[in-house]
Amino acid sequence: AGSDDCSVRFWEVSTARCVRSLPLAGVVKSVAWNPNPAVCLVAVAVEQTVLLVNPGLGDKLLYGATDQLLESYVAPEEERVQPVQWVAPSAEEHRKGIRLVVQHSRPVKQVTWHGKGDYFASVLADNSNAQVLIHQSSKRWSQNPFRKSKGLVQCVLFHPIRPYFFVATQRYVRVYNLLKQELTKKLMSNCKWVSSMAIHPGGDNIICGSYDSKLAWFDLDLSTRPYQLLRHHKKALRSVAFHKRYPLFASASDDGSVIVCHGMVYNDLLQNPLLVPVKVLKGHAPTWDLGVLDVLFHPTQPWVFSSGADGTVRLFT
Repeated sequence: AGSDDCSVRFWEVSTARCVRSLPLAGVVKSVAWNPNPAVCLVAVAVEQTVLLVNPGLGDKLLYGATDQLLESYVAPEEERVQPVQWVAPSAEEHRKGIRLVVQHSRPVKQVTWHGKGDYFASVLADNSNAQVLIHQSSKRWSQNPFRKSKGLVQCVLFHPIRPYFFVATQRYVRVYNLLKQELTKKLMSNCKWVSSMAIHPGGDNIICGSYDSKLAWFDLDLSTRPYQLLRHHKKALRSVAFHKRYPLFASASDDGSVIVCHGMVYNDLLQNPLLVPVKVLKGHAPTWDLGVLDVLFHPTQPWVFSSGADGTVRLFT
């Protein structure tokens, strides 16, 4: 969990203990675990940098192998021009667990990994042509995939299976094919301001949360407009998430609640997805007009984690 108190904390789920706290130089905007089970690495967005942190938790062989993997990097003979700088950490930072520092030109507001755990993307908080950058951690190489800005980017996502890249601006979600380097689809959200986005593990459906308290479900095979627009929350949606194994999705809002819905996607393409609200989870106290800021499902259990502006992380089972 990353916080405005300039720290990242690592928690043990079974005991609810904070096993590690990592003090940093600025406010933490985004944290993302590497999805590759063979790598123990966390990307942390702090001010104008993305830190790659090895927390050193769990299997000793695993986090030892992660360090060996990062140390096996051989720098190319000729210097390449990049939009960012890859910097080795100081001895003090290395002792804390920081393994690489990626320095950007502007503050970073989001970081997200590709499913295989080598590439990650960062979103910068400005309106220039270099709002979205894609980085390859094994080669320490970064590039700007877009020549032109199409509006203020809110968040980005990698497709779990295919080489697609989702970029959400204020009202639209653009789907790019990274291999062909072309725009594949432009989804119209029917919302005033998109805040967050999540993709179904099957890869054919996405959900978007918005600041005007709507949740849009898109069936990518069906239409570029929402298959369904859900208005269950009373205030702005801050985060949305899908479960990796169960047909569940959740949304977190400034009204202090997390709503879990059943979202069944059928293998039969003629049958439309079935969306049913299941449970309203309350527990966070709204603070400074902010409620639940993030929501995430457990990778295997039907449990949901939420973090709020009240400074707590809660687990609902």
